[in-house]
Amino acid sequence: MRKIRMSLTLVTFGALALTALAAFALNISGATAQSPDIQTQLCCQDRWNPEWMQRDMWGPGRMGPGMRHRMARHWTFMHQGIPALYRGARNPLSPNAETIGEGRALYQKNCASCHGPTGMGDGEAANSLNPSPALLAYLIQRPMAVDEYMLWSISDGGAAIGTAMPAFKDVLNKDEIWKIVTYMRAGFPDGQTK
Repeated sequence: MRKIRMSLTLVTFGALALTALAAFALNISGATAQSPDIQTQLCCQDRWNPEWMQRDMWGPGRMGPGMRHRMARHWTFMHQGIPALYRGARNPLSPNAETIGEGRALYQKNCASCHGPTGMGDGEAANSLNPSPALLAYLIQRPMAVDEYMLWSISDGGAAIGTAMPAFKDVLNKDEIWKIVTYMRAGFPDGQTK
């Protein structure tokens, strides 16, 4: 008797669920036929893929200006490669305490005011820049942050891609730039300014 009641309950529940689903489907089809606004509202209530997660593919005209500037160097690197001057460059310095310490001092003097003491883009001048400074703490961990890419970025700055980053090739020599890269690769140790 108990099994029969459970079976009847399941059948009844299933029938009610199917009826509700059919009614919902009829409502949606009737509503969407009436108004495109309702159709938009219904499609955008997807909890598995909400509207704020839906983006068109990046490309010309599909990014905001800040993102366009931020992606320009990456796009150039991926599609056109590194300028010949920097192609194949490798950091010749070993990550010893002396090199990292010198890199820290150079970073704080030349980079921290924009990129922040630990590479989080929160330096004193960061709020006045548009686009904001790169988050070096994350960038340095990305696969594209190879030595030649870092040397190119620091040496040439951002003029070619529309950012305010100055070119350091006339301010710092290659060894000094490599020391900064070594410091960043070490994870910005003792990054708080002293």
